[in-house]
Amino acid sequence: MSNFAFGTYRISDLNPLHVEALREAIESGITMIDTSSNYMDGSAERAIALAFREFDKDKKNQVEIISKFGYIQGTNLLNYKENTSALDEKEIVKYSEDCYHSISKSFMRQQLSQSLKRLELEKLECYLVHNPEYYLLDAINKGISKDERLDEMYRRLQDTFVGLEEEVKKGRILSYGISSNSFSLLASDDEFLPYEDLLTLAHNAAKIIGNETHSFTTVELPVNILEQEGLKCASWAKKNGLRVLVNRALNAKYNDRMFRLADYDESKEYYNYLNEILEICDNESLKLLYNLIEQLDTNKHKFGWIGDYDIFMFTQVMPHVKKALRLRDENEIEVILNLIDLYFQELRKMVSYECSKKTRIELKEFFDECVLPMQECAIRFLMQKESVDYILVGMRKPLYVHQILLLQR
Repeated sequence: MSNFAFGTYRISDLNPLHVEALREAIESGITMIDTSSNYMDGSAERAIALAFREFDKDKKNQVEIISKFGYIQGTNLLNYKENTSALDEKEIVKYSEDCYHSISKSFMRQQLSQSLKRLELEKLECYLVHNPEYYLLDAINKGISKDERLDEMYRRLQDTFVGLEEEVKKGRILSYGISSNSFSLLASDDEFLPYEDLLTLAHNAAKIIGNETHSFTTVELPVNILEQEGLKCASWAKKNGLRVLVNRALNAKYNDRMFRLADYDESKEYYNYLNEILEICDNESLKLLYNLIEQLDTNKHKFGWIGDYDIFMFTQVMPHVKKALRLRDENEIEVILNLIDLYFQELRKMVSYECSKKTRIELKEFFDECVLPMQECAIRFLMQKESVDYILVGMRKPLYVHQILLLQR
């Protein structure tokens, strides 16, 4: 049976509940925490460090920390733009305006140093190359032939494997691997990253450095009840003595759409907060905010999945809220913002509830015989796979930690 690992994709050291969830997970026996240098712009790694401070050395040694490198976003991107000579320009993939990527040795060493500092550690048990296929995506967009782009992809991976083998020799990492979304694609897909040659690259890298054996130990990839193609990669990995971590157990892609594989209860407090905020905003000076809240209520059932809602709130709704309140008195703003915050919390619960009802209907073929909550059926599907060693699950509240660990009993 697979073990559970704590995934820190949306974990922040600024949220006490997140840090408490990490502590609860460690105390309850979770033995692996998966993170990355770009998760919340380094905040996830700082949260792990905060949680670790509560435990003695023996307890810390029972928990394996896995981090990743590759993304140039947030602070990394700002620093790069201020000092472009700090990294090898030829090794950088400028995928979009706010997302650059690199797996070069120099960037890897820089990121490892920063991660160790944030994590307050001297070494990592495992360090992963994070989605190296960004080079393939960029090369496809540039019209580079398949043979050419694969040759260049292997060259880049070979080079960074050499750097990772050097870090093993120095003792800053104990092993390494790759986390790739492309491992879960069909082999015929242009974006597929062939994995069967990775061990040859690792052997070559170890030989170049003079290490007796390579230290490539781990692959991480998306697998869930809707996306099962990655199980082929997982089987290959197990046959070759590698460890398999799966992510996106509950956030699944099907027919080019994203689904949250979870059932949610309807909010019992939603209409109380809705009426309260509408009553306060029912005047000419707050008409913009009143109309916005009304529209959100009317459209709460129209989102495809909760991720669409989160993006919509951040990019569309919050700017309008700020605009509606920009000329208000400071004390009045504080009162209104507190109410808005409470309302938005309940609105998200309602959107989650509405999405889960639609998901049950649209994915009937997968969950027709599922009498348990969808999330439990989805996770139990992975627990039964012999090729899966660890299932990464986001546990941002202590309650979520206990709910997940109950499944192993």
